[in-house]
Amino acid sequence: MKKLFLSIAILISAAITAKAQFSLGIKGGVNFSKINTDQFDESTKTGYQAGVFARFGSKLYLQPELYLGSSGGKFDFKNNNNTVTTNGKVSFTTINVPLLVGKGFGGDNLNFRIMAGPIYSYVLDKNQNFADNVNGAYQDFGDYRKSTLGFQAGAGVDIGHITADLRYEGGLTKINQNYGQRQNLWALSIGFKLF
Repeated sequence: MKKLFLSIAILISAAITAKAQFSLGIKGGVNFSKINTDQFDESTKTGYQAGVFARFGSKLYLQPELYLGSSGGKFDFKNNNNTVTTNGKVSFTTINVPLLVGKGFGGDNLNFRIMAGPIYSYVLDKNQNFADNVNGAYQDFGDYRKSTLGFQAGAGVDIGHITADLRYEGGLTKINQNYGQRQNLWALSIGFKLF
């Protein structure tokens, strides 16, 4: 963890020392999340994201973000005959803080980008709906962590002040240790660079 913070500090100081180009913007979008688990069938849940981003640099850049998001997953619980007996779902409202390093290819009016980096997520609210028989059989199934670490990787394009990204987010931290649950999602966002 110390190495991660040291690397971040070096990247920020290099961007400031080089008097790199700076931009600030707003973004919003949709995501499709799934909570993978070792024992049950899962399916995708649609959510949202909305927040702000800053970008230091142009060809090689550092992009911290802060946004509110919703994510979660759906589950099918089966009996011994492999027949679905009930299903359930969980939704999270989270504060997300990714720190991305990227590379741009192009000019000011048309720029293609690739990026990757870590993301920290903190759960502000959780809404879960599991049947009584699920809660009885798997008492700790919905015992989710409040904070998790993950990674994001993706690509984007800037057309003037408009920016668009497509990213994959993978969970590094299990959100429920007992069932091997990790949250993963695809996110599509549109943003506007204010300056």
